Amino acid sequence: MLVITRREGEEVVIGDPKNPIGVVRIASVKGERVRVAFDFPRDVEIHRREIADQIVVEIDDAPAVIGEIKPASAQ
Repeated sequence: MLVITRREGEEVVIGDPKNPIGVVRIASVKGERVRVAFDFPRDVEIHRREIADQIVVEIDDAPAVIGEIKPASAQ
């Protein structure tokens, strides 16, 4: 895990600096609350940890496929 210090308005570039995957910016700091802005392509999923954990649980609880439907033979 990489831990860095950033001030309000400063950014972290993710990926190749010439063609980054995305940018994370510290939008604001008020007391103990920090607002973080993510600038990534829309196809990159970004979730808070508690939401990501819920998604994993839902996927794990999904029923397993027990068979498949085959098309009827043309007669």
